Amino acid sequence: MDEVSTSVLTVEKIPLNDDSMDGYIAKATINRPNKLNALNAEVMDSLKNFCAWVESNKSVRCVIIAGAKPLPAEEGKRPKPNAFVAGADISEFVGMDSAATKIKFTDNAVEALWGLTKPTIAMVDGFALGGGCEVACSCDIRIASDRAKFGTPEINLGLIPGYGATQRLAKLIGYGKTLEMVMTGEMINAQEAKSIGLVNHVCAPEELEAVTLDMANKIASKSVFTLAAAKRTIRASLNNTLDQGVAIEAEEFANLFDSKDKEEGVKAFMERSKPKWQDM
Repeated sequence: MDEVSTSVLTVEKIPLNDDSMDGYIAKATINRPNKLNALNAEVMDSLKNFCAWVESNKSVRCVIIAGAKPLPAEEGKRPKPNAFVAGADISEFVGMDSAATKIKFTDNAVEALWGLTKPTIAMVDGFALGGGCEVACSCDIRIASDRAKFGTPEINLGLIPGYGATQRLAKLIGYGKTLEMVMTGEMINAQEAKSIGLVNHVCAPEELEAVTLDMANKIASKSVFTLAAAKRTIRASLNNTLDQGVAIEAEEFANLFDSKDKEEGVKAFMERSKPKWQDM
């Protein structure tokens, strides 16, 4: 078990495909399969601690978030479905008032995941509903199995999404489709999610981990320093006008010309060799 693993969050350090490179991919699996990996206070605390560990750990080059596979069915009972995260643990909502809710939903693990400077990938197999959809939306890239389903069913509880989906979904899939998902509470399948821009890639369930790791390794092979600049710059497009965003890009681009990795990358290109990137 890793030092940041808990009873509800299993963390693996996955070696890179390239033995010549330092670091690894950090895969965090939400581990409450008997509850379809629903987000309770313990999961959220574990995810926040994981994010803090990732941000402070120079060896982490890319992050994968996943949900645990269902446990074998008990005799005479139907097996539980696959789930990335089936939502928040609704039992914790009983008796909560607005004051407690603001605390719970303002300083939370979804925002911690969104705030990571490292690249993040959601590996979605099965249900990604409510808070689960929001966890996926807080990652940079989403790769889904063809049995994945996405939805924001909070409306059926007399609620709206509370971990940022009304904002991040609208940026990903547009105003009209976000309203449809939030106001109907209906699920969409993986292919529709891909067609509207919610999902980057869809594959068979048995291929999901390999496809995700392939993507993670491609990203992890790049300069960590430059990846962080790319993420900052693209993220700036969400909160700025086009002119402001172009100015931010120009500043970030120019600053990279003072970096060791720019010199290394250009040198490797000219020599037709493999770049050796600096640590973050």
